[in-house]
Amino acid sequence: MAPAPSTSLDVEVEGRSLKLSNLDKVLYPEAGFTKGQVIDYYTRVAPALVAHLRRRPLTLKRYPNGVEGKFFYEKNCPSHRPEWVETVAVWSPHNSDHVNYCLIENLPGVVWVANLAALELHPSLSRADDIDRPTMIVFDLDPGPPAAMVECTRVAMLLREVFEQLGLESVPKTSGSKGLQVYVPLNTPVTYDDTKPFAHALARLLESRPPKSVVSLMKKELRTGKVFIDWSQNDSAKTTVGVYSLRARPRPTVSTPLRWEEVERVAETGDASTLVFEAGTVLERLAADGDLFAPTLEVEQGVPRLPSA
Repeated sequence: MAPAPSTSLDVEVEGRSLKLSNLDKVLYPEAGFTKGQVIDYYTRVAPALVAHLRRRPLTLKRYPNGVEGKFFYEKNCPSHRPEWVETVAVWSPHNSDHVNYCLIENLPGVVWVANLAALELHPSLSRADDIDRPTMIVFDLDPGPPAAMVECTRVAMLLREVFEQLGLESVPKTSGSKGLQVYVPLNTPVTYDDTKPFAHALARLLESRPPKSVVSLMKKELRTGKVFIDWSQNDSAKTTVGVYSLRARPRPTVSTPLRWEEVERVAETGDASTLVFEAGTVLERLAADGDLFAPTLEVEQGVPRLPSA
């Protein structure tokens, strides 16, 4: 992707007027990756991205001075948003108030949040019209050093084995950081009261089985050399980094959907370098393979009973 030619620009995107600013500002110093390139990436990935954001309350993780600067989470949609950016009010028991989340429904919305230096996009597992009904279950695999991505792939394969026993389809993606995430599409009438206990029970089931590589508790002292399965993400108050989102790492890595064959190869070879994808590579994969995360939008499954340990 070519560097941005100017520092600011007035543009029209699908009939919406936007002012893009500080286009030559470097947000990823190690890579020399500018804000203009961030906007370019999100513009080009938007045809796939929008389908996974549509109608989902969105939390923005903003880095106005780049990945080496201070950041902040923004749950309430900015008051200076364009009038065409929709919001949804979601009750927050923690704040005893409603949070007005952004709903990003189209390419102009994607460009607008990218221009805010919202490098990371964290959508809800449920949609605005039924906030208590998740459309998928997520298993967030977080390695405790010296465990790393290779160990995550091996735990992911253990998860897949259980899913196959249960007749469930699943879809893996990188976190874009140091771990993996595995999603079970649902798209059926379930609630978090169904999905969260299921995810917790499955994490404990794998924790109890050889090779004892899994931990289901968040305590850091328990996680050394193991993979923490974060089941708690299956909650209306939680979000997980979205597919195709950039990450605030030294280089512009992306949370990237995978084929199970790619996960299996790393689990067998121990070479995790093939699971690190930067923005340009993700666009190439998307052009060649289409949206590998599309099954999360299409597959309909219920929440089954777990097998015994």
